[in-house]
This record gives sequence, structure tokens and C-alpha cells, in this order.
Amino acid sequence: MSETRYINPYTDFGFKKLFEQAEIAMYTPEERREYEASVKDYWDYFSTMKTATDKARTEEKTEIARKLKAYGISAEIIAKSTGLSEEEIEKI
Repeated sequence: MSETRYINPYTDFGFKKLFEQAEIAMYTPEERREYEASVKDYWDYFSTMKTATDKARTEEKTEIARKLKAYGISAEIIAKSTGLSEEEIEKI
């Protein structure tokens, strides 16, 4: 006997995104502005957090490089270990 499989239109074949877009298309102009403002707020927040995280990681790598350099480790090895360029390490 073969097993009957039902298609869920919300998850199968990417229809979920299409349904979301259709719902957004039915918004009133005011609802649309509010939706677009909320999407903008979300991406602004996401971008801010990503920038802060990237900066923290770079600062952490720089601190590790500074310590390794103090131990006399070569810039080549530090670069391979931290992902920083040798030029960046020389400036530390």
C-alpha cells in the first residue's frame, strides 16, 4: 500500500512566502507604511547588532594578536591564527 501524502500549501513548494506577499498586498496604505517601517526598523537593528558584533570580534582578534606578538610569535603565524593580515599585525 502506498502512503498518501498531503501537501501543506504553507510549507511545501515555497508557498508560504507567496501567501505572506499576497497578505501584504492586501494591506491598506496605512498598514503598508506601518509594515514597511517595521521591516526597516528590524533591518536597522540587525545591521547595528552585526556591526557591533563584527567590531567586538575584530577587537578580540587584535588583542589576541597583541598578546601573541608580545610572546615573539611571528606575524605570519599570528595572521594564520587570527585571520588578520600581516600588515594589520605589524601596526599593533
